[in-house]
Amino acid sequence: MFSIDMKDKAVLITGGTKGIGLSSALYFAKAGARTYLSYKWGSDDYAPLFAEFENAGAIKPVLIQADVSNDEDTAALLAQVKEKETAIDYFISNVGFAQSPKNLDEYQKRSLYKTLDYSTWPLIEYTRQIKRVFGKYPDHVIGISSDGPSHYYKGYDFVAASKALLEFFGKYLSVHLQKEGSRVNVIRFGPVKTESFMYIFGESFFDFVRQRGIPEETILNPDECGKAVFGLCSGLFDAMNGQIVTVDKGYPFQDNIMTQYLTWKETQNKE
Repeated sequence: MFSIDMKDKAVLITGGTKGIGLSSALYFAKAGARTYLSYKWGSDDYAPLFAEFENAGAIKPVLIQADVSNDEDTAALLAQVKEKETAIDYFISNVGFAQSPKNLDEYQKRSLYKTLDYSTWPLIEYTRQIKRVFGKYPDHVIGISSDGPSHYYKGYDFVAASKALLEFFGKYLSVHLQKEGSRVNVIRFGPVKTESFMYIFGESFFDFVRQRGIPEETILNPDECGKAVFGLCSGLFDAMNGQIVTVDKGYPFQDNIMTQYLTWKETQNKE
C-alpha cells in the first residue's frame, strides 16, 4: 500500500490546537512529521490533545504560545523551534480572527486593520522570518481561506476581506518563492463546523440546514479539511503552485433555489 513518509520533517501550524489546524497536525504527525503548534488563547489542560496524538501513534506536538499579530512573538516562536530543527519544511498559516459587524455603522478602520493583522499578514511575516532564521523558505506554504470572498454571510464582512487579500498574497508569494523551490497555495474551504464558525453563526445555522432538508454532511468537518491540507503538502500535488484550491463538497452547486426546493420536496414526500 502506498504511504506518505514525512519522517525527519517539521511542520509549523499557527492556531494548531483546535479545528482545522489540529486536524492537519494529526495527519502530519501520523506520517512521521514533528509538529509545532502555536496558540494564543485556550485551555490550560491540553492532556486530551496530547492523548489524540498518542492514540494515533504519532510524535507528541510542541505547543508554543504566541500572538500571530505580534512580530516579536513570531521571532521568539521561531527561535524556540530553531533550538530543535534545522528547517521548517511545511508552514500552515491557519489563524483567522475578526470582529463581526452587524451593519455598516459598526465598521471601524482599526477593526479591519486588526483583522488583517491576524488573518492575512502572518502568511507573509512568518514566511519571511522563517527564511531569516533557518536560511530557507518552507518547501510548502499553505494559507487557509474560506468561501467568504465569493459568498455573502451576515457579519462576515471583515473576515471575507481578509481572506480575499490572503488569496491575493498567496499568488504573489508563489512567484517570489518559486525560484527557491517553494510552493505556495491557498485552500478555500466552504462552511466548516468549528468553534469559530459556531461563534459567528451559532447552532441556528444547523437548525436551518435541517429544516431545509439539506444533509448536515454537506458541511465540512475539520478532519476533512486536515486531509486536504496534508494532501496538498504530500508531494503528490507539487505541480500546483500559486493556486486557490476550493474544498467545499460541491456546496455552491447545491446551494441554489431549485436544488433546495427539490431537496425539500423529497423530504415532504417521505413524510
